[in-house]
Amino acid sequence: MKNWLIAVMAMLLLTACGDEQEASPEQLQKTIEDGTVGFEVKGDSIQEATNIPKDEKQQIINAFNEYIAAFNEKDLDRYQNIISKNAEGFDYVEDVKAVTEVFKQYDVNRTAKDITIVKYSKENAQVFSNLTTHTKELETGVELSGTGRQVTVFVKEDSWKVSSIYYIGNE
Repeated sequence: MKNWLIAVMAMLLLTACGDEQEASPEQLQKTIEDGTVGFEVKGDSIQEATNIPKDEKQQIINAFNEYIAAFNEKDLDRYQNIISKNAEGFDYVEDVKAVTEVFKQYDVNRTAKDITIVKYSKENAQVFSNLTTHTKELETGVELSGTGRQVTVFVKEDSWKVSSIYYIGNE
């Protein structure tokens, strides 16, 4: 049972955006210091970026909500439309294949709270959220839940698209 739980959580993290993996606090801090993620994920204080134009803020939050909804509703077309084909954190084709398999094998419901844009430029935005994930394996009915903190990185293309994800589990 424990191996199944580990395998599913790993699969969900991988399919969240391709080959992204759950990062240790040390790995995330290095990423932050290297400039990829613009704030520290492991602290309690989350500050919204102050330079976000109002219309851009709404578009970014809408894109984040679409990303979560498309996954929860197992809507592959919508999911494909919200992720970047030129992503930095995953391979588009491999991610779509992996998500297709997850949709066939599991019911997944992700709930995001405390959604905050923590870094913004005209080209990209970083959205923080506290994420709760409930998963049910369709074949066995076995369920599991997990919580964590996630930063979803968006890039501006024809619209805002998911380019990478950084996640720290609370367990």
